[in-house]
Amino acid sequence: MAAVLIDSFGRTAVDLRVSLTDRCNLRCTYCMPEEGMQWLAKPQLLTDEEIVRLVRIATTDLGVTEVRFTGGEPLLRPGLVGIVADCAALEQRPRLSLTTNAIGLARTAAALRDAGLDRVNVSLDTLDPDTFHTLSRRHRHQDVLDGLAAAEKAGLAPVKVNTVLLRGVNDHEAPDLLAWCLEHGYELRFIEQMPLDAQHGWQRASMVTAEEILERLAARFTLTPEPAARRGAAPAERWLVDGGPARVGVIASVTRPFCRACDRTRLTADGQVRNCLFAREETDLRTALRSGGSDAEIADLWRAAMWGKKAGAGIDDPDFLQPARPMSAIGG
Repeated sequence: MAAVLIDSFGRTAVDLRVSLTDRCNLRCTYCMPEEGMQWLAKPQLLTDEEIVRLVRIATTDLGVTEVRFTGGEPLLRPGLVGIVADCAALEQRPRLSLTTNAIGLARTAAALRDAGLDRVNVSLDTLDPDTFHTLSRRHRHQDVLDGLAAAEKAGLAPVKVNTVLLRGVNDHEAPDLLAWCLEHGYELRFIEQMPLDAQHGWQRASMVTAEEILERLAARFTLTPEPAARRGAAPAERWLVDGGPARVGVIASVTRPFCRACDRTRLTADGQVRNCLFAREETDLRTALRSGGSDAEIADLWRAAMWGKKAGAGIDDPDFLQPARPMSAIGG
């Protein structure tokens, strides 16, 4: 096989998502129940050094150029700043980003930027504190807003905002969220709710679709689609807002899947490679690391895992089965 992460359909994975923890300080209703989650034990988690080694193998031996740290909530990882600094110091330095709920980002944004972080994606589903509590079961709305402001001040740009709309809860806020992001200079991306919740309560019939999101936005804004060629492997379809230059994106993983151009590989917090967000199989790199495996042996395992990637996630297949692991354990 080639020295890059290529699959049997000719797609090359250059974007690595690294989950640093499965734990989270929110309990969003579309992600997990309020109680009863079973977290990974500390010995199961990759150490900081193991994470950096795998990122080095990915960038040096496998052609990865983008690394995004995810969770759970990655800001809960005590060694986060050091991990970022060590990855930024690699000979083949990847572009480094972070997907976060921004709770605690106000305290750490500057340190993360100094360590080498390039940008952040922040989850924010509502502008209303009461709706935030309904969705997340926590009173932390202002913390998220403060984290966003700190990211902007620290220069972690472009600051992107990720929003999931739930029918009858916050779907009416779509135009207001876009107006607010335009005012603050953030780039908003709506994400269709996906079947990755821990409680397996997702129902396609109740999901707010990309088409509905665009209809709500079009009632207030003029949306001009960007040329398809500019999208590349990006998960979001994007539109210029009122002629631009501001843009809004929609990630329609369910109704408009982008599997044909997917360029991602995923590493869970306990060292398992997943070749697709919706994969039901994983490849164990942690055991290879801890049993003395060489860089070349680990790279070969990783390449084999990606070679077996399916053509598509299969959400439209009547036989589709939700992965056993929820999003919080897979990594965003």
